[in-house]
Amino acid sequence: MLNSIERAEKLGDALKSRKLLLTVAESCTGGGVCQAITEIAGSSEWFDCGFVTYSNASKTGLLNIADSLLAQHGAVSEEIAAAMAEGALANCEAQVALSTTGIAGPTGAVPGKPVGTICFGWVVGGVTHTERKVFAGDRHSVREQTVAYALDRLLRYVDEI
Repeated sequence: MLNSIERAEKLGDALKSRKLLLTVAESCTGGGVCQAITEIAGSSEWFDCGFVTYSNASKTGLLNIADSLLAQHGAVSEEIAAAMAEGALANCEAQVALSTTGIAGPTGAVPGKPVGTICFGWVVGGVTHTERKVFAGDRHSVREQTVAYALDRLLRYVDEI
């Protein structure tokens, strides 16, 4: 099984071969996706920037997410994951985006959203994709699984274009 840096390296090769730049908007992973990417020498050829928008105020201020959307769906939702990815793209030079928002734990669960609930957003080829997963384990494990899944899924979408 590949670790997150190896996953990011495969993703980088795919993006570089297509001359695409990536941006990342993270909440629950706190920069973990960006860290995996920037561990790779030369990632500046395919990675533009990352936004760590942990608070709702930063999601609104940096990614242009409407307060009303946050109030309607909550920060941990596929709707917000989509808006985060789209907002990141609108604020940089990249053509491809991924986002993560979720409840890594050990607290923070709400009805219908247990600890380990993660929502993902990916924008590839002008199409926005979202997904909700529930990962098991402690905070560290949930965050690691989230980074790995976000990179794997994005590679799959990039490979389809």
